[in-house]
Amino acid sequence: MTHVAIIGAGIVGAATAIEARRRGFDVTIIDPGTPGGEQAASYGNGCWMNPLSVIPPALPGTWRKVPKYLADPLGPLAIRWGYFPRVAPWLWSYLRAGWTEERVTRTAFALRALLHDAPARHLALAREAGCEHLIQRNGLMYVYPDRAAFESEAVAWRIRRTVGCTWREITEDELRQMEPGLDRRYRFAIHTDEGASCTDPGAFVAALVAHAESLGARRATIPATGLRVEGGRLRAVTTPGGDITADRAVIAAGARGKPLAATVGDNLPLESERGYHAVIDLPDVGPRTPMMPSDGKMSVLRTATGLRVAGQVEIAGIDAAPNWDRARILREHLLRTIPGLPADLPADRVKVWMGHRPSMPDGLPCLGASRASTDVIHAFGHGHVGLAGGPASAEYVARMLADEAVPEAEPFSPARFR
Repeated sequence: MTHVAIIGAGIVGAATAIEARRRGFDVTIIDPGTPGGEQAASYGNGCWMNPLSVIPPALPGTWRKVPKYLADPLGPLAIRWGYFPRVAPWLWSYLRAGWTEERVTRTAFALRALLHDAPARHLALAREAGCEHLIQRNGLMYVYPDRAAFESEAVAWRIRRTVGCTWREITEDELRQMEPGLDRRYRFAIHTDEGASCTDPGAFVAALVAHAESLGARRATIPATGLRVEGGRLRAVTTPGGDITADRAVIAAGARGKPLAATVGDNLPLESERGYHAVIDLPDVGPRTPMMPSDGKMSVLRTATGLRVAGQVEIAGIDAAPNWDRARILREHLLRTIPGLPADLPADRVKVWMGHRPSMPDGLPCLGASRASTDVIHAFGHGHVGLAGGPASAEYVARMLADEAVPEAEPFSPARFR
């Protein structure tokens, strides 16, 4: 039986382990952390499973805002000055990917294929794993001060419509009825029935890993340090405790994927888009529908542990200390969005977190074989769509492991960076 080592126990690795077991592969999941634990991006994300998340971070004209990003350490996208020389090549590629509407549309078509049925895929996985209650399918909402604010994002919404996304407009009166606790400065919204959310993504990932184990997958609670390829064939995954022999390997290690890929000769431009969240311990307070206020660029929703506000992009690398003022800014945005929240919550009622979105400069993940060997498959770099894109990515990777053609994955091939 072919032995597959899956490096990483996040949403992509967990879903891939399940898909690989379905196809009869012997599977070992290698990860030093607790599945779904606080160290994982899967734990702290914005909880959205959104088929409309097809727009890459950069759009035409974004380059004009770079000086502002450098000058404002607490803006929605910030770049630490000390890290700028190191990230400059990645940032240039990031800006070029959104240079024209035509380029952004190509990216959107690729992401739409990956994400269009994300809620249904997640619900099916959750049912298998016995955690269906964690998936909420009451849609997602973008809220704006007025229609003019919405129309200021016309390029993004025009591209979404071009690639097949659907939504409906919400007038001020209907918005008041739907979300009576929302600040009255918001008078226009977009609601999509396509979207879903997860009330506890950490618990969801943990349940998927447990389900993979129930199907026969094993776990190795140890860090992978590299991959040993000889004569074009994978021989083992290296770890501090010795080699784990394997016939195939999947690098699904998120923001830690770049150095692992480098051990087999693949220099892939992965960067961490550091994100923050704050959770307020008021489980019965918050919007009825998960929402994103346009002036905060953050997701706001009720979760199993409280009211979560998540967002921000900080380019500062893997190892820099968190800037907790960014979580404070999120909390302040939240208080302005939901004015009924108490402003004087004690510190023990607010929990903050920082994690790493593994992002490629063009907004597309890497899904495909290493240049060193088709035995090694890269499955990382999902950026803002890791949770939503996990199940489809897992299916693509499982088909690659079975040596099947996967034309849907061609836009995500690592070869685009060679």
